[in-house]
Amino acid sequence: MFKKILIANRGEIACRVIATARRLGVRTVAVHSEADRGAKHVAMADEAVHVGPAAASESYLQGDRIVAAALATGAEAIHPGYGFLSENPDFVDAVERAGLVFVGPPADAIRAMGLKDAAKTLMTEAGVQVVPGYHGDRQDTESLAAEAERIGYPVLIKARAGGGGKGMRLVETPGAFADALASAQREAASSFGDPACLIEKFVTHPRHIEIQVFADGHGNAVHLFERDCSLQRRHQKVIEEAPAPHMPEEVRAAMGEAAVNAARAIGYRGAGTVEFIVDGSGPLRTDGFWFMEMNTRLQVEHPVTEAITGLDLVELQLRVAAGEPLPMRQADLRIDGWAFEARLYAEDVAKGFLPSTGTLEHLAMPDAAEFVRAPARVDSGVRMGDEVSPFYDPMIAKVILHAPTRDAALNRLETALAECRVTGTVTNLDFLGALARHEGVRSGAVDTGLIARDIDALTDPGAPQAHVPAVAAIAALGLLTPRSGDDPWEVLAGWRHWAEDAHHATLETAEGTAEWRVTQRRSGLFEAEGPGASVSLRVEPLGGTAFAVDVDGLRRRIDIVRDRARITVFAEGRSVSYGLPDPLNDAAVDQEGGDVVTAPMPGTVRMVNAQAGQSVEAGATLIVLEAMKMEYALPAPRDGVVAETLVTEKEQVADGTILLRLEPEDD
Repeated sequence: MFKKILIANRGEIACRVIATARRLGVRTVAVHSEADRGAKHVAMADEAVHVGPAAASESYLQGDRIVAAALATGAEAIHPGYGFLSENPDFVDAVERAGLVFVGPPADAIRAMGLKDAAKTLMTEAGVQVVPGYHGDRQDTESLAAEAERIGYPVLIKARAGGGGKGMRLVETPGAFADALASAQREAASSFGDPACLIEKFVTHPRHIEIQVFADGHGNAVHLFERDCSLQRRHQKVIEEAPAPHMPEEVRAAMGEAAVNAARAIGYRGAGTVEFIVDGSGPLRTDGFWFMEMNTRLQVEHPVTEAITGLDLVELQLRVAAGEPLPMRQADLRIDGWAFEARLYAEDVAKGFLPSTGTLEHLAMPDAAEFVRAPARVDSGVRMGDEVSPFYDPMIAKVILHAPTRDAALNRLETALAECRVTGTVTNLDFLGALARHEGVRSGAVDTGLIARDIDALTDPGAPQAHVPAVAAIAALGLLTPRSGDDPWEVLAGWRHWAEDAHHATLETAEGTAEWRVTQRRSGLFEAEGPGASVSLRVEPLGGTAFAVDVDGLRRRIDIVRDRARITVFAEGRSVSYGLPDPLNDAAVDQEGGDVVTAPMPGTVRMVNAQAGQSVEAGATLIVLEAMKMEYALPAPRDGVVAETLVTEKEQVADGTILLRLEPEDD
């Protein structure tokens, strides 16, 4: 085993690798950008090396600096994690030329699977079924459009060098093809340096099922069963589970054999994942799955496989890289129970899952182990007070639950999500909770279109019960501060000799402002009146952010978190956030209505499609913004004429920046 390794990554996966290395007695070296000087992975490692500015292209993607850091610190091997340089064969070559060990597959194996078109040809030769499509060299719009017509709509445009949903577009009609292709090509060029795309038939009711494979340098290869990753938004995974629901043993065996054959065909070594598109329109069958791609690295969702097999995949990676044989054969492996993983992101679901930024003012997770197999596990690369920046993936944590049965594991997931507390940035927490409760998810009737079909139900929890804004108003007035000691005058805080103790609070919501009148009868007992609601309640502090709220004899446990100018109430598996107006802020009311296009997040302007004097129609794409390597089309808010464009291509903009103005509408 190695004595010291360097982790060429950041965030959660860097922490994950460090945790296993520490358990094995292996010393670790972290690398970090300027933005990550105080990051969790830097604090966890034995040593840390600064490799460049905040932008990943100038730090975490600088392979020569990372190799130099490994040599300078005496590391024997480099673990790439996932993303960044993990699937860059040139980096593997550089690592090995320096006399270091790359904890991953050979460069030739990565090259073989790095381009989706070449990989599909190779898999066909190896006898693995592939999705019908076009994987050729012709890349002009006319040729690719003709191929799409031949294949038949709907089709999927996919960057041949892509991954993580980047450079991928679903096209359902011929008229939408050209714009979708251009967008996919731009995103692919930005993310992977290769704009080339392939076209595939879009399988109706597709399920995304992948097989975890492992191979050593002694000719041994096994699969560690399947993961179902069908719950996706924008072609990116949200909740994963293992094993896959309603998976017949004969299909599992056939998919596992195909995955191992794929690994053997390219001389694979280490951890890898073979991804399949599966026909989910009926019962799963042995002729109803097709090779999609192979990820030549560890996957984000690897903890669910660890949960059902009892194996530490990072430990296996290190042992295989050190030259050891796999400690098991296929016949030794068994599935133990069921596991789910939910990805908690800083993102605004209501705005189409746009990445969000901000400081994690409050961060509390359910009681769980970290980075090891356990009934409840939370893997995270951030801490309270850390910033979610626009430079990197906005993941906050992975919440992993394991239980003997699928129903029990899903119940545990729902409970764990309800115990998460995050403020300071917009998150997908409520959306994850709604997804865990979704009838189709509960029954195992999952496919990659489920979220898109039911997005309205998943994102509309309805109005909160009246006690929720009432408690927020009480908290806004500072009346929930726990009192200590035996001073009778302190107990009578709020008492007045000449009148009842009435206060007024203003709460801001997406629907506007709401005025609440709160009367404190005595300590802990309140009456609150607001828009269309009147409620009497008793509030008892339980410690920290927790309170017991008694309404009409029904006692509920809630959490109340106040940070800066907001109050967030966590109750009954959801969170509701209220803004607190600053009485000293005399900012003018926005008079521009639908006359402006603003940046919904920090990013880079990739395209400006309108100039001053140009007539535009509502919904037409005016600006294309890139953030976190994904493109976002910003449409015209109404029909009109462009008054002025205020940005240029390649310009960096902040959240809320006005990008374009339309001429005011005539009165």
